[in-house]
Amino acid sequence: MDINAYIESGILELYVAGALSEKENKDVHALMQQHPEILQEVLNIEAAIVKLTASTSPSDTKHILDRIKQTLGFGGNNDAKIISIAKPKYNWLTYTGWAASIILAAGLFWAMNQNKQLKYEVQTAKTQQSILEMQIADARNNLEEAHTLISVLRDENITEVPLAGQGDFANTYAKVYWDKNTQRIFLDAQGLPDPPEGKVYQVWSLKLSPLTPTSLGTIDSFTTDENKIFEIENLNESEAFGITLEPAGGSETPTMEQLYTLGVVG
Repeated sequence: MDINAYIESGILELYVAGALSEKENKDVHALMQQHPEILQEVLNIEAAIVKLTASTSPSDTKHILDRIKQTLGFGGNNDAKIISIAKPKYNWLTYTGWAASIILAAGLFWAMNQNKQLKYEVQTAKTQQSILEMQIADARNNLEEAHTLISVLRDENITEVPLAGQGDFANTYAKVYWDKNTQRIFLDAQGLPDPPEGKVYQVWSLKLSPLTPTSLGTIDSFTTDENKIFEIENLNESEAFGITLEPAGGSETPTMEQLYTLGVVG
């Protein structure tokens, strides 16, 4: 809808003058609620009419009455009966109706804006609450993980297995904390670089005689994990642990050319 063209069409002046049909009045009233420009134009027209009416209303009628007396031949006789012609009150009632309609429309427009703002603030509060709840949950999980790791590090029954860098990857390192009672290991992989795109680290449990590798799974969350400490189930009687770089999804057997770290259980 072209707002400017609608305003310039003259229909708003007819609306203010009360010259439209009931349906047309409803249409204009609906557009006033939807478009602040139309509401403002109606207010401007109303103000102009009130101002014009005020400027044309005589404030001092004494000299006019004197001229009427002279014309009628009454001269200066103040005893002549003068019939006052009062301006119909109907115009003021009309103005009052227009003013009430405009105030109502402005009130509805303001209420709609307030309602939208309130809904936005409520939605924002809900979103912030959800984010806060997630942060609290993450903090609790991190705290539980920290307590678990501390208990593991302080447990004398935990077997520590350092994994040294191998071959071209001599500068890498890792460490396994093996809890045989719960059949799990905690892998500290801080000494490994982020894997290339399309690659993942895979952890292996090894039997040495003969050399038999058993996969303990891939570390899919390596890049996103800040602590680089991973809890992994280990049901094997491991004699060594190794970490290789494999294609995404892992491999059935380790790629020895991509063996990053290896450590023998002491």
